[in-house]
Amino acid sequence: MTEPSLYPCFLGPYGENDALLERLVVEFLRDHVYWRRNLYPEDPPAIPTRAAQQPAFQEFEARLRRELHTLSASLKRSVPFHSPRYLGHMVSDLLLPGLAAQILALPYNPNNVSDEAAPVTIDLEIKVGLQLARLLGYVSDPEQDGCAFGHLTSGGTLANFQALRLALALKCFPVALRAAAPPGMSIPEDDMQAFRLTPAQAIDLLVGWQGWLSALEPQDRVCWRKKLEAERIEQLGGVRFFATHPELAPPVVLAPVTAHYSWSKGMKMLGLGREQLVLIPERGMRLDITAFEQTLRDLDAAGASPLLAVAVFGTTEFGTIDPVHELVALRERRAAQGKGFAIHVDAAWGGYLATLFRQEDGTLRSLQSMRAEFTSFPSANTHAAMAALGQADSITVDPHKLGYLAYGAGAFVCRDHRAMELLTETADYVFTGAAPSGYFNRYRKLGQYIPEGSKSGAAAAAVYVTHRVLPLDHTHFGQLVRQTIRATEAFVARAEQFAREMRSRLRVCVPYPPDSNLVCIAANPAGNLDVTVANAFMRQIHGAMSMDSPVPLVPLQNREFFGSTTTLREEILGTQDMHRILDELGLDACSMRADDPRSDRLLILRHTLMNPFIIDDENGISYIDRYFEYLSRRVALLLPAKPSSSTT
Repeated sequence: MTEPSLYPCFLGPYGENDALLERLVVEFLRDHVYWRRNLYPEDPPAIPTRAAQQPAFQEFEARLRRELHTLSASLKRSVPFHSPRYLGHMVSDLLLPGLAAQILALPYNPNNVSDEAAPVTIDLEIKVGLQLARLLGYVSDPEQDGCAFGHLTSGGTLANFQALRLALALKCFPVALRAAAPPGMSIPEDDMQAFRLTPAQAIDLLVGWQGWLSALEPQDRVCWRKKLEAERIEQLGGVRFFATHPELAPPVVLAPVTAHYSWSKGMKMLGLGREQLVLIPERGMRLDITAFEQTLRDLDAAGASPLLAVAVFGTTEFGTIDPVHELVALRERRAAQGKGFAIHVDAAWGGYLATLFRQEDGTLRSLQSMRAEFTSFPSANTHAAMAALGQADSITVDPHKLGYLAYGAGAFVCRDHRAMELLTETADYVFTGAAPSGYFNRYRKLGQYIPEGSKSGAAAAAVYVTHRVLPLDHTHFGQLVRQTIRATEAFVARAEQFAREMRSRLRVCVPYPPDSNLVCIAANPAGNLDVTVANAFMRQIHGAMSMDSPVPLVPLQNREFFGSTTTLREEILGTQDMHRILDELGLDACSMRADDPRSDRLLILRHTLMNPFIIDDENGISYIDRYFEYLSRRVALLLPAKPSSSTT
């Protein structure tokens, strides 16, 4: 059953809550105008009341209305993300609390880089970081030294880039500290030992350095700070840093083959180079820890060091979850050998899935209590991976994905805020005065720590208000996610029924059981052995559901459903899993040829089941059933039944 508490959360597929949104927008637009009028009531209006009667004003309004009407008409061709008929990418309707808060904050136009430009919303962004930290299992009490820290970004790509920046800074700081050689400090014996410290050990060194500095006279403090800065990779650049320390080699980043392409971008942007990104094979569409461990041994033999290990909590293609708990255990074993590396979890998609796992007091729900709500969710491995998130060094999560907020709201969260000091960039005209003490005071100069030089405070207001209206636990925000998991389980069951119904015409399978609310379907016309033919058939199926179809002028209303595709490749799946899927579909593995772009991968349908009204209990409608009925009609058109032969 749809939770009644979800009914006021969205504008709705039919615009059902338009009156609520209109009341909120009008109320707070008027409130903003009253604020302007009462701020300096002694100042007369700069725009005269008669201006609206002037020809130039009326001509301007006419042009404005014409262009807005044109824009409004054009936008009617937009993809209807709000509809339960949209099953494509990771986007759905927007939560009303976030939408209203963002509209409310926009006229104030806060720039969340400094409290000079955003005295209100910058505090909200710091609080959002703590809200997400609590959700993910980090320490979220600013009074504790090792409290986490998070900030918003334009999206997961920039958050992943921030993770790379911080990991590299922590990796190289102990080496720079050795080169500066502050007397009386306990520092690693050689560069290799310094380079292989864990992030936690590097943070301890940083804290020790800051304590050592604070005992000096102000003039000496400045001199020593400059001496260390001159040795850091941020000052020297990668080429000079590693030339200065020839026993060290640029570190590598290890990521699963299903990792988002932002990691390749980040390696290039940071100057490490795409060659330093090592992709690890998977087993069952999840990171293969055995292969990962072997890669580490290979790096040891080559004298190379890992910088960062990436695990994915909800892949963007398949929604699967890597064994974060196994990766954490491996990191601890390596740390005991003096071979430390950082772990980053890319939970851009699956981060808000964690709301289902959290009690209201922030503790983790048991596997047994969760299993009572679903058919098979979560698996034991998914539960263990979730429990281990708080032991990762940093995490990406996107409020604009499963947080149901407007685009432009990704987030980066690190386990220990003290590490952020290594990313500081100052500018006198923005960040004035001595470094303030206290957690909130420090990060009110947020622009010192983040990649952006300007960023929307309205986005921070949207995320903060949403988290206050729907706290990040299973009884509040989790109700929304719970609805999508139930829809996912219903979708998988219906896909299995569809496979049985289509057996005479079509071979169908779900390649992997989902870990989240994303399900893929692979299909092949019965009797066909050729991957090229199967791919062509799937393109025909998808063409009628895509805005990118060869007939772009077909009205939206003529498309019954909207979906997306992805591909399965042997280099991602491994030979065993690829052959298993091909066998299920009745395809000849020999028809998949690496030298042929038409058949080097298998095209499959991809469904993101985010919309909470996919199962419409109020009207007794299942859009899942309707979708498979639609697929059945499409298959019948493309693969008409052969006439039965009769004897006379």
